[in-house]
Amino acid sequence: MTTEQHSPAVRLYELVLGNGRSASPFVWRIRYALAHKGIPYESVPLGFTEIPKVGGGRFKTVPIIEHGDTMMAESWDIADYLERAFPDRPKLFSGPAERSMVRLFDTSWVFAVLRPIFPLYVLDVYHAAREEDRPYFRESREARFKATLEAYSAHRESHLPTFREALTPLRLHLAKHRFLGGDTPNYADYIALGIFQWVGSVATMPPLAADDEVLRGWIDRGFDLYGGIGREPPLKPLFE
Repeated sequence: MTTEQHSPAVRLYELVLGNGRSASPFVWRIRYALAHKGIPYESVPLGFTEIPKVGGGRFKTVPIIEHGDTMMAESWDIADYLERAFPDRPKLFSGPAERSMVRLFDTSWVFAVLRPIFPLYVLDVYHAAREEDRPYFRESREARFKATLEAYSAHRESHLPTFREALTPLRLHLAKHRFLGGDTPNYADYIALGIFQWVGSVATMPPLAADDEVLRGWIDRGFDLYGGIGREPPLKPLFE
């Protein structure tokens, strides 16, 4: 009998918007990871203001997973945990070398892509959040930015060229390979796809040019994975 047959159910605590759609790029990494490994799970939807109530106030961010006596946050730690807890399931990393390279990709992706894109869509997140979460979201983000959401995201169109340029390494790789993992996806794909799931949840301005066919093909393949995991409605246009 395999290890996972003895395992209790997995719960995934995830941030949801006013329309009920999962909206964290880090949660989407774990959604993809669970699908990759074929691990069934129970989704526990949370608003921004409910996250601190989980686990007796131990956590400030999602994703959070609960599996038996284990309850933990941080997407990278969760991915590592899934590898250990479900060793008989398909692996997220082929070995230590791939894990190390994907870890470097994760760090680079956050600094080069995730942080620059946030000003483009922070106001969209505010409007898409549950009504009861909006005061908290505004207050906490404006304290962090030292500016109103409106001021922080002003002239956001002018930032699009910089964001698109930051995706050049992605395009160059995907012009030769179906996925970042090569012929098949790996956790690097899930890291990158997570941002486009987040943007597609809130965007009132498409982030990508209409003629960006390399990224269009990869995003379509990524959204179609595992029975169309990324096609969960409602999804806003990603291309002009």
